[in-house]
Amino acid sequence: MSTRILRAADRTPVPWKNGGGLTREVAAAPGGADPFAWRVSLADVTADGPFSLFPGIDRTLTVVEGAGMDLIVGGEHHIVDEPLWPHDFPGDRPTEGFLLAGPVVNLNVMYRRGRTRAETAVVCGTVRLMAPPGGAVLALSLDDGAVLDGTDLRLDRYDAVLAEDASPGVLRTMGQAVVITFSDV
Repeated sequence: MSTRILRAADRTPVPWKNGGGLTREVAAAPGGADPFAWRVSLADVTADGPFSLFPGIDRTLTVVEGAGMDLIVGGEHHIVDEPLWPHDFPGDRPTEGFLLAGPVVNLNVMYRRGRTRAETAVVCGTVRLMAPPGGAVLALSLDDGAVLDGTDLRLDRYDAVLAEDASPGVLRTMGQAVVITFSDV
């Protein structure tokens, strides 16, 4: 069992797989492994363009800053214009993104189809974080001042807590957080 605090300030920007932008990895499992079972990152999107293809991967995209995007996934339009609304799509279908009104920051959750399931929710206020047996839970604060009850741990904007096979306790937000629960299929 382990619980880790993942600070936004410690993340290094990395070019996208297709070279079209930058991403900051929040966490992945197994750590540092490719192929990953799951991966969470924040991406700065400043221009229209194609998404990288990830064979066998399902994705959840949540716009956390900006007006949103028009995603064309396998030829179908998906307007992702409601902030903080998780949108699922297959990562192995050709996808292009078109900004609706300027740059966005997207939270990307990627997980290996047939091996891992991910559930993404945006929460406000207080939530008990629970990792399923053999799984993990990650909570990413979208505002400054979130705290884990019973600790002096403070999560500021884009800081995260990751617990594997454990419950880190109750998260109290001053605004909103994204909670992602990973379980084996």
